[in-house]
Amino acid sequence: MSPSGGSPRVRFAPSPTGYFHVGGARTALYNWLFARRLGGTFVLRIEDTDRERSDPAWIDGILGALGWLGVTWDEGPYFQTDRRPLHAAAAGRLVASGHAYACDCAPELVKERTRGNPIPGYDGFCRDRRLEPGPGRALRFRAPDQGVTVVHDLVRGDVEFPNSSIEDFVIVKSNGDPLFVLAGVVDDVDMGITHVIRGEEHLPTTPKAILIWQALGGPELPVYAHLPVLVNERRQKLSKRRDRVAVEDYRALGYLPEAMVNYLALIGWSPGGDREVLTLGELTEEFRLEDVSRSPGFFDEQRLAHFNGLYIRELTPEEFSRRAAPFVRSSDVPWPEGRFDEAVFEHLAPLVQERIATLSEIPAMIEFAFDDPFLPDEAAFDKAVRRDELARPILEAALGALQRGPWEADALKDAIAGIADTFGRKLAKTQAPIRVATMGRSVGLPLFQSLELLGRDRTLERLRAALAALGGGSAAVAGQ
Repeated sequence: MSPSGGSPRVRFAPSPTGYFHVGGARTALYNWLFARRLGGTFVLRIEDTDRERSDPAWIDGILGALGWLGVTWDEGPYFQTDRRPLHAAAAGRLVASGHAYACDCAPELVKERTRGNPIPGYDGFCRDRRLEPGPGRALRFRAPDQGVTVVHDLVRGDVEFPNSSIEDFVIVKSNGDPLFVLAGVVDDVDMGITHVIRGEEHLPTTPKAILIWQALGGPELPVYAHLPVLVNERRQKLSKRRDRVAVEDYRALGYLPEAMVNYLALIGWSPGGDREVLTLGELTEEFRLEDVSRSPGFFDEQRLAHFNGLYIRELTPEEFSRRAAPFVRSSDVPWPEGRFDEAVFEHLAPLVQERIATLSEIPAMIEFAFDDPFLPDEAAFDKAVRRDELARPILEAALGALQRGPWEADALKDAIAGIADTFGRKLAKTQAPIRVATMGRSVGLPLFQSLELLGRDRTLERLRAALAALGGGSAAVAGQ
């Protein structure tokens, strides 16, 4: 509920300065789940006050990623740059009430002047100069010298900030652009936001926001909840430069949105018990902000891939084919134009569905069926064929045995099992050179079902090509 007892109003306020981060996606999801469970309102607000770094392309990425995840907004998107008159008016009121003042100190001079000070930050040089606001002059908030500002946080408890540690911070830049701490407060007041749910990296700016809120005579403060950061396997904060963090990347790799939503919800929160796979409806019903952990959340790509695999296997055959379509028919697939056969793929689809973690793995698994001219992976061929002293006789035996007999998976398995018995090898090891010679890879779909779909002629042709690649001639190759 809202602080005053009405329906909550939450906002997700991303900055369009880069790809849409998975941490931002989790923040949006938590806001959305909280609002949906309590019958509240989810507001989308684009904080584009940083005009130098903001880009319309990033806005499209944010909207597209939220839509893909199913995190729909009730109001917006609003753009802060459209609300500049409100921000300017609020800044004027703060100056008029003595809570803010004009400052013409150049940043480099402030740095030089405060070098060696026990408390870092601005030294209040312009506090009492009574400069008139104008071009080339920033506006600074006059922070209290004494007392404590307390952030009452649903996740982290009460966090105290001594006011003496808060510098007179800039609220409007010298070019007239408002800083996000001012714009955010003004917009939160104007939009009636009751709960501010965001990443813990914003916690240090929250006491500044509270001071501005109180100075503007705003209504009751919102409830704050600062979510733990996401870290990688080294427990380092996820970085765009080091880690895969863009939601767009995971979408392109073939992750399902429902798997991503389920996984993101569990980074820092749990429904209790051993349950992990939850529908969106179940997440909405059970999510509680007060149950969110304050410890950093480990973003584990392997666990996400496991989740995705579970969701892929739950798809109906028809839905799987529909989801797979963009990945098997895109311009990036390896087979030549016109080689893709819908009927063949429909036969392969059940085998593929049981074995992949992401949809982007599909082309590599099925290219053997459509790739002509066929060229095995060189590293796999070298290991499984060239370095195996029995590979040549096994391939020769397979070439002979597969010339005749029924062409269906069980019969093919029996034929190759007979070759394994002849050479005193386990079936799996006997399959290895045959798989690489005909499928092109050392791992993939079940060999016998794959050969059945490949067909006798193409299978024999590939076995002959593999033997020819070994060189030295062969009675089996010459005689077939």
